[in-house]
Amino acid sequence: MTAKDTDWAFDQYQNVRATLPSARFAGPTTLVSSLADLADQFDVFLLDAFGVLNVGETAIPSAPERVADLQAAGKRVMVMTNGATVPAEAALEKYHCLGFRFDLKDVISSRDVLVAALAAYPVANWGVMAAAHSQIDRLPVSARLLGTDRRTYDAVDGFLFLSTAEWSADRQEILRVSLAENPRPVLVGNPDIVAPRESGLSMEPGYYAHNLARQTGTTPVFFGKPFGDIYNLAFQQFSNQSKERILMVGDTLHTDILGGAAAGIRTALVTGHGLFAGREIRPYIESSGIRPDFILPSP
Repeated sequence: MTAKDTDWAFDQYQNVRATLPSARFAGPTTLVSSLADLADQFDVFLLDAFGVLNVGETAIPSAPERVADLQAAGKRVMVMTNGATVPAEAALEKYHCLGFRFDLKDVISSRDVLVAALAAYPVANWGVMAAAHSQIDRLPVSARLLGTDRRTYDAVDGFLFLSTAEWSADRQEILRVSLAENPRPVLVGNPDIVAPRESGLSMEPGYYAHNLARQTGTTPVFFGKPFGDIYNLAFQQFSNQSKERILMVGDTLHTDILGGAAAGIRTALVTGHGLFAGREIRPYIESSGIRPDFILPSP
């Protein structure tokens, strides 16, 4: 399913702003040509995937070369993604196919953060919004793929949102009715409302989770940007690194930029690809009050 456009997506994020972290934004925004202009200022680069490294299944031009240059300069370059469809190992294979040279330790996904939190929930059986290739058998819990059978929804004790690749309005309605009749935990492994694809913007788990919250009164628990858990997981890998030398790079104000600022690090917004491609970014910054430290057209 494809969202309407950038303005629609921006409004959706603004509508749920009260559920997102707060942050302080200091100083003016600086325009730069690429991440090469920032290499001397930062030692760690946390890169969003969709809109920074790739759009859908296509690498952004020059992105593999830019990452390679930063790595060659001794910088720590990591992928921080809200993509939860597949485990990090499978995501790593995708990045390799796109021309990036990351190791597994360089990929931090919201799915990993959700998995780490599952032990805190005394749920016997989970129903999972996912795709057939999502490898839910690798989750450390009893999990069943949510399909078109209402009985599956009623039988489970909680819900995990990983991917909308095979989701539909009919499945969402089954979930809504089941959850309204019997409230249960909802954990969301991808807080994104939209993601940039070759054909436009796809609606992601965050979109459906926020709709459920409005319709049923449930309170979803989100794992991933802009929430602090994913940043804390990243910081564990370089605990001695000054936050002044860490940069979050993304294409979305309400996830990458807000999340980075809330975590106490500096931020850079890519505007030539992803959510704001082809748009004048200033009105969105002024309307939201979410201000990146840097703006660049491409990584």
